[in-house]
Order: sequence, then structure tokens, then C-alpha cells
Amino acid sequence: MSGSNERHVVVRSIPRTAAEVLDALAEAGVSTVHESQGRTGYLGPQIRPIQEGAKIAGNAVTVSTHPGDNLMIHAAVEVCLPGDILVVAGTGPSSHGMVGELLATSLRSRGVRGVVIDAGVRDVADLRSMGFPVWSRHISSQGTVKEKAGSVNVCVTIGEISISPGDVVCADDDGVVVVPHDQATTVLRNARARLEREAVKRERLAAGELTLEMDGLRDKLVDLGVEFVDSLED
Repeated sequence: MSGSNERHVVVRSIPRTAAEVLDALAEAGVSTVHESQGRTGYLGPQIRPIQEGAKIAGNAVTVSTHPGDNLMIHAAVEVCLPGDILVVAGTGPSSHGMVGELLATSLRSRGVRGVVIDAGVRDVADLRSMGFPVWSRHISSQGTVKEKAGSVNVCVTIGEISISPGDVVCADDDGVVVVPHDQATTVLRNARARLEREAVKRERLAAGELTLEMDGLRDKLVDLGVEFVDSLED
């Protein structure tokens, strides 16, 4: 029982984005999504994938938990639905292995697409073998307790990014980016437009054009005082 007067809750109902929007954002990729919403929402390079090649997006089911205590992660499993991503943030730093193969098995049975955790994960070989993707701050065999109350589906923070229940979480080899729920369709539209521009640019680059001319970078270099010379003796 908690000795604090703080209210702890498990919120069962959250807003969710349609699967087709989630899938399209996943396909666009984290870097494109990040650029398409003004370079915001990136959780930072410390939250890293434990696997290679996973590319997902899902609705955030958020967990606020105490360092070294994964009780609230167990509570969160019940409210997860297909298409969700579990997002775990602590009330303080923790390197404990808060999620392992057994919890992942339970989460996958609910249709959860993956886990993003600002702490540790363990059973990494098993998680990779079962194809359950995780992005974490640490890999650690250190176990946890189940003693302290926290909350499920409240606003949490990882790094400097605030994550609300139902926000869209996109994760791949480039890291993790969060899209506010009410901006998902706008960001997707921007991402598609960016991908179309990149497709045209890719063809021009493959044909031998240079970004120095395409993007006006040569003029910028000249304006910055960069000289183009054949040798340092010129």
C-alpha cells in the first residue's frame, strides 16, 4: 500500500488512431515523421532498439512506475488493445530489467506491437527470437519488485518529450518519435508529401546531379566564404 496521498489510477479508455494511419506512419519511418512535424517528438538517441529491422507505429498505452518496480506494467497489460505500444516511464532513473520475455508474451497476446521503456529490458535473446520489438534505455538482467503503486494511461515524460495516452508512437532503427493524437493525420499527409519529393530527388541524384546545385548549397558555401580551389597553392 502506498504511503503517499498521490492519486494512482488505471485508465481503461484512451483515444486511438485508426490502424491504416498507424501502418502508414510506420512505413514512412521515424526520421521522415520527425521531419514532417517540425523536428519535434524525438525521444533522443538514448532510447535504442534491441533488434534490427523492426518498423512499427501504435497507440501509446502509458505507464508511470517507480524505479525498479514493474507492478504497474503488469496492470497495464489488461487495458492494452491490438495496435497499441506500451510506453513505460519511471518517476526516477532506473536501469532495472523491467520487461522480459514473459511480460512480452502477455503483451503480444493482447496485440501489442512493441514496448518503449525509459529503463531496462532483459531476456533480450528471447525477445529477438520471438520477434517482439523493444526500444529501451538499458539492457539489464537486474530484477524488479512489485510493491509500489503508479498509474496507467496518464501523461508521462521521457527525456524532454511529454507523451499522452493515445499519442502515436513510431519506432524503428532510427529511434522513437511521438506524434500527438490529434495531429496524426496531418503529420501523415506531410510525410507522404515529403516522400514524394524525396522520390523525385532520388532519381535526380541517381542520374548524377549534385545536392550542391539541387539545394542551392554551392551558393550558400560561397556566401559563407568557402573558396573552391584546385590546390592550396592557388
